[in-house]
Amino acid sequence: MSKTIFIIGGTGAQGIPVIRGLLSSPTAYTIRVLTRDPSSARAQALTALSPKVNLLPGTFTSESDLRSGLAGAWGAFINVDGFATGEAMETFWTMRCYELAIECGVRFYVHGNIDFYYKLSGYKPAHRCGHGDGKGRMGEWILAQNASNKSLGVGMRAALFTTGPYMDMALSAFTPVSPQIERDGDTGEEVVTWRLPLTADGAVAHTSLDDCAYYARWLFDHHEEADGMNLAVGIGHIHYDDVAKAFEKVTGRKARFVDVDFETYFTHGGFAKMADMPTGYMVDKDSAAAMSVRDNFTGWWNTWRASGGNKGVVTRDYKLLDEIHPGRVRTVEDFLLKEAEKAKEEGRGTLWDVVASERSVLKITEDGRSGPVADHGL
Repeated sequence: MSKTIFIIGGTGAQGIPVIRGLLSSPTAYTIRVLTRDPSSARAQALTALSPKVNLLPGTFTSESDLRSGLAGAWGAFINVDGFATGEAMETFWTMRCYELAIECGVRFYVHGNIDFYYKLSGYKPAHRCGHGDGKGRMGEWILAQNASNKSLGVGMRAALFTTGPYMDMALSAFTPVSPQIERDGDTGEEVVTWRLPLTADGAVAHTSLDDCAYYARWLFDHHEEADGMNLAVGIGHIHYDDVAKAFEKVTGRKARFVDVDFETYFTHGGFAKMADMPTGYMVDKDSAAAMSVRDNFTGWWNTWRASGGNKGVVTRDYKLLDEIHPGRVRTVEDFLLKEAEKAKEEGRGTLWDVVASERSVLKITEDGRSGPVADHGL
């Protein structure tokens, strides 16, 4: 008998491959997706994947909508949109999603997670990043609740699915790592350029969105083994010098990484018009819980500056990932080769054309809230 999985965040960048992965399982899950707009292009694309995908109109900020989605569901994949609610509201609604899942009899619960940057740094203020800390803090809370609930006879299992920033964003407009096509000052040649405050020693634990399909399916197919697990995934710890070199090798076109300071990044990059706005677009800018885009992503970049070589703030167990997903993407070059083939099959041209199109992988841009203010679930 098919098991129903209730999903929040299903129309987002991560949610779409997660659903593809679940549909590919021999278990043949039935998918129930909560969405504010069932008529949207992304929602309709989900229903086109399979008759096993059902859309439920509603919002995760409504307990009645959550109960409707969770009722009769065997599993849940919950990726609350912190870039809508902000950190404070995300905390409340993450708690209620988890509690209501238990109330409604869900058997296995997966929390879409991000590393708890602030804690991992030793609570250093330079690494305070609301959109990551909000999810990571709640991820730890969920695992603690999961362990203590056993003594109460609560039967719901739980796991975390922790992703790094999507590698896909490095080819996309309106993200924290978007490239620009510039002219070389000496030759006049066009060059794909990443101007980012990473420094020479940093590295980003990037995740391939397509790999999310496999990992999500693995969690639900192996729910007994996954109980209490934090599955933290990634391609590798990647520097943008390596991204530029791989882009040149795969495309034959010029590319470069330029290290910049924070002032340049926030003044002249994609954040220029929104650096002092709240990170969550539903957040009152005067709220004591509000965190500006500038402060949020300063902490984000400080974290990746301090994560080079898989030895710093954010680490990954790549040996474990090799065991779970032997076919995972392991290098930037592998990722770009797959993306180039996919772009060709989909009629989007070359990777150069993909960058030049200035389209975004993030759902937030389609909601009319363009800007590099998201890296998970949007």
